[in-house]
Amino acid sequence: MLKRIEAGEAEGILAWHPDRLARNSVDGGQIIYLVDTGVIQELKFPTFWFDPTPQGKFMLSIAFGQSKYYIDNLSENIKRGHRQKLKNGLWPQMAPLGYLNNKETKQIYVDKEKSPLIKKAFETYATGKYTLKETRKIINDLGLKGRRDSLLSVSNFQYLLRNPFYYGLIRYNGEYFEGKQEPIISKKLFDEVQEVMKRKSKPQKVDEMKFFLYRGFFHCGECGFTITADRKIKKSGRQYVYYYCTKKNSNHICSQNVFTREEKILSQINEAIQKVSLPDDWADKMINELENEKNEKAQSSRFFAQKTENEIKAIDEKLEKLMNAYLESALNLAEYREAKNKLVNQKQLLKDKLTAFEQKSNNRFELAAKFINSVKQAEIIALQENPEQGRDFLKKIGSNFRLSGQKLFCDFKNPFKILAEAEPRLSSLGGIAVCFTKFYACLNFETNREQDCPFKPLTHASLATLNLPKTREISKFFPFSSV
Repeated sequence: MLKRIEAGEAEGILAWHPDRLARNSVDGGQIIYLVDTGVIQELKFPTFWFDPTPQGKFMLSIAFGQSKYYIDNLSENIKRGHRQKLKNGLWPQMAPLGYLNNKETKQIYVDKEKSPLIKKAFETYATGKYTLKETRKIINDLGLKGRRDSLLSVSNFQYLLRNPFYYGLIRYNGEYFEGKQEPIISKKLFDEVQEVMKRKSKPQKVDEMKFFLYRGFFHCGECGFTITADRKIKKSGRQYVYYYCTKKNSNHICSQNVFTREEKILSQINEAIQKVSLPDDWADKMINELENEKNEKAQSSRFFAQKTENEIKAIDEKLEKLMNAYLESALNLAEYREAKNKLVNQKQLLKDKLTAFEQKSNNRFELAAKFINSVKQAEIIALQENPEQGRDFLKKIGSNFRLSGQKLFCDFKNPFKILAEAEPRLSSLGGIAVCFTKFYACLNFETNREQDCPFKPLTHASLATLNLPKTREISKFFPFSSV
């Protein structure tokens, strides 16, 4: 408008009040300057008197200053209200997709229709098998739409999958706050998604890449770099797939000059899977023992819960001290936010563990039975020689897969590691005793925390149900203080 007036299209302005013309110092000063230079000859307001005299311009500048003060004060009040809401764990704006705003209570609650699709989006992308574009197509086809019934774009999904709001935290202006909203996903699933997204930050053109069953699955056992693959076609037309080290480590001259055929890798994978298999009769005895223990004694969980609650209280005290340090100017804003974000994330992890423990404390026997049934199927999977099924099962039981000298190496996860280590002795007299004892004393295979373990040491009463020979040869395998 002012540019048009400067161009000579008009000589005056008609407005309701001066605060309609200028809400910042730049606009107000420019209008008074144009009045001084005669570009603006008339200013008419039905609610305010103005005359192009020194007194009139002085009153106009006061009106502009009042409007600036009103805007600044309003902005500060809104920010203060937002800060108070965030401190109370409430989201101060429109609820993210998957949640709805309650206009009466001013709270946010889960959208029962869209929240399952939001969770499905996280679970789909966390598998690592799909790009953002493919995830978008899968979830959109399931019926997820935006607020105006429009399909979500790839950037919408990228923002959604990076939003910590869905696991219980609020991120606002780079700062994290504890939210009171009901989480749709767990922190563990969110972290898995971030890891996949980080790994795919420099995506390759999948359409131009040849498919190989174990591409990106192994690392070189010597230099640690990725094992790649190539397909060779003989004159007879028969195809062979070989895997070899890329040798891209500039700090190490890799000596792995061998090429490993895919069939040889497959046979070694099957051997690794068989190491964690259990005979049917052993598995049945272990399940029966679990049922007996479940019926005889309930697992006490209060110690772990109390310990976790104490850790949460300790973090609350640290947050309070951190706030006091910031208010006393001992920390600047950047240092305060960085330290606070770490503590808030630690607290959220503890809360998730406590919630998961409370939910699963009565379910540890079911977890143990599920594990035993899975290793019971290991030999069947190995004998079927289904390459993809064997690869996926190996991912479940192990990690850090390496190839060195045409041999496969991996680190078995707990409690699969117990079976793999006990496997050479399973045929001995005490083999089954060792297997049972270590199983019940092993760490939980999901959390790797001893207090969450679904197994427990065998008592002599429970050993009697296994019908094992009571000999010194077997008793040495049970390292208990009370016999």
